[in-house]
Amino acid sequence: MANQLTERFNRLVKTVRGEARLTESNLQDALREVRLALIEADVALPVVKAFIERVKAAALGAEVATSLTPGQAFVGVVHRELVALMSPPEGKAGALNLAVTPPAVILLAGLQGAGKTTTAGKLALKLRTEQKKKVLLVPCDVYRPAATEQLKTLAGQVEVDFYAPEAAAGSNPVAIATQAIDWARPRYYDVVIVDTAGRLAIDEAMMAEAAAISAAVKPAETLFVVDAMLGQDAVNTAKAFNERLTLTGVILTKLDGDSRGGAALSVREITGVPIKFAGVSEKLDGLETFRAEQMAGRILGMGDVVSLVEATAKAVDMEAAQKLAAKVKSGKGFDLEDFKQQIGQMKKMGGLSGLLDKMPLELQQAAAKSGGVDEKQVARMEGIINSMTPLERRKPDLIKASRKRRIATGAGVHVQEVNRLLNQFEQTQTMMKKFSQGGMGKLMRGLGGLPGMKGKFPGLR
Repeated sequence: MANQLTERFNRLVKTVRGEARLTESNLQDALREVRLALIEADVALPVVKAFIERVKAAALGAEVATSLTPGQAFVGVVHRELVALMSPPEGKAGALNLAVTPPAVILLAGLQGAGKTTTAGKLALKLRTEQKKKVLLVPCDVYRPAATEQLKTLAGQVEVDFYAPEAAAGSNPVAIATQAIDWARPRYYDVVIVDTAGRLAIDEAMMAEAAAISAAVKPAETLFVVDAMLGQDAVNTAKAFNERLTLTGVILTKLDGDSRGGAALSVREITGVPIKFAGVSEKLDGLETFRAEQMAGRILGMGDVVSLVEATAKAVDMEAAQKLAAKVKSGKGFDLEDFKQQIGQMKKMGGLSGLLDKMPLELQQAAAKSGGVDEKQVARMEGIINSMTPLERRKPDLIKASRKRRIATGAGVHVQEVNRLLNQFEQTQTMMKKFSQGGMGKLMRGLGGLPGMKGKFPGLR
């Protein structure tokens, strides 16, 4: 996310050089870069002005540690101020407040197209799997065609219950919401998520309806769902909703497709309510708890190691990983079935592109220079392995010309693709053997022999 913002901030370290301390004169260029980066990212102008003043005040006269350049020290100041800008306001927690008499009602509000209905499904999945909550989804968007059916389908996909409106409620969203709460209470639901209607733009009818639903169900959380790509418009709509509904939090959607990132930096400052979640992919598990420190790190090109570790912990089958580790340690038995399992684990973690997005900017740029991430190639590799027999996966040496032709036909690829996969597998197998025999040094030298990696580890002999 925020590609333009990240690239500009990544150049900051080069703009302040050769001084023992940060001064007003050597800060001028750096602050101009920050200002331009924020404006290009469509951050609200009042937020830009206040942020620049805070950075300037914090950076002026700051002592530079002997291990840091002034540029690095300045980036440290910017990082701290970004964290402060996006952190929950004092006295307002970033986590959901569900400590109420069940069921806790979560009301989702926002404009049409922001992704409210999909977010309702994602949030239900998160609450069910991570907090073991019994969740009910309630459809109160009676205007958009198929909105009710979409929510019902999502409920089935994330394995939570769906409330089917009673005939007596008709198309009255307030009646539907009230009946749903009355229905959920004796059935011991922990959380009820109410999906409200949106419009293409703010209008009085939408606001009045959302306010009426809120007054009827008294939600524990009122979350504003906003498309991160709206930039300053996101701030204006959030402010308008907050004036009518008293928001308790914000969910930013489509951060994976945002090249600006302005909403993430503006919406908390303008509304005074915390950003609680961020939608980072179209998949139903693509809703992350918003963490200001990790988001600041990603914006500055430092990566997001915490989210990467969490994604790994969720996706990796520990038993399978331990078996693979034992194979690597013994130096024997690493086969194409193991290779396929590693591809599957990577796909569960969001694929190569999802993993790369959480890496430091230098690694992202290196990947881009080498041709970028080709998810289709990974899918082809998996298809080729699926076309093999169990015996061929265990003993790749058996795969000769006639078998290669059969495998290629089954996978719908050319024989050259099969050869390429087998070559890549052999290289991986070689690295595994070097690791088991000589530790990390030999593994790094093995990596140095792979295409595109030559000279990357000059310190290893």
